[in-house]
Amino acid sequence: MIKALFFDIDGTLVSFTTHAIPQSTVKALTRAREKGIKIFISTGRPMPFINNLGAIRHLIDGYITTNGACCTIGDRTVRLTPIARPDTDRLLEFVRNERTGCVVMCNEGTAMLNKTPDTDHVLYDILNIRYDDMAMPLDEILQRPVLQITPFITCEQEDALMHQLPDCASTRWYPAFCDITSRLADKSRGLEAVAEAAGIGIEETMAFGDGGNDIPIIKRAGTGIAMGNALDNVKDVADYVTDHIDNDGIAKALEHFGVTA
Repeated sequence: MIKALFFDIDGTLVSFTTHAIPQSTVKALTRAREKGIKIFISTGRPMPFINNLGAIRHLIDGYITTNGACCTIGDRTVRLTPIARPDTDRLLEFVRNERTGCVVMCNEGTAMLNKTPDTDHVLYDILNIRYDDMAMPLDEILQRPVLQITPFITCEQEDALMHQLPDCASTRWYPAFCDITSRLADKSRGLEAVAEAAGIGIEETMAFGDGGNDIPIIKRAGTGIAMGNALDNVKDVADYVTDHIDNDGIAKALEHFGVTA
């Protein structure tokens, strides 16, 4: 019996085409919540970037953000795994030397370094985020636990950088950038922390995703679902592949497994 659902945002809950949650998904999640099933978000976005869940925000029990670096249930933080300060300093030095775009994230805000055409395209066109959403000065962020740093670098640059950061991990769900966190932070560990805090068994969880950063949680959940628009390596590890996000993929999967029956 499924007691908790975990959803990635971009490409899973929210369409890249419409920047909205399909109405079929809203109806299915409303039905699941009415049955007492808990609903959690599992995203690479930091909390200040979660600006597109208004249609279901009242249904959400908690969040796994920044790829598992921060996990909350209601107002309670159940896991916080920041990047060590020496690694943060190395990362920022690399970004400055390469003169590439980069977003630095803490729980309370984000800062943008080096605006570029790539950062404009990803933030405006893909994530529907404005630079005004990144209002916290970098010096302020660095006084807090840094949860994730997202440099806009190539795979070759990423390889060179990660050799310098043995205590960090990198995931890439879009070609223009990668998300770097502590090696102890990923969505699967986030699922474990949230499920334990909520008193839910792993076998009672179901997780949905479409990108490379969703692979750990899809593999760890009791039932892992890949969207029809997911990357092939995500589909390869899933228990079930549903339809495309824009063709009612979430609603169809929940119906298939009897969650909304």
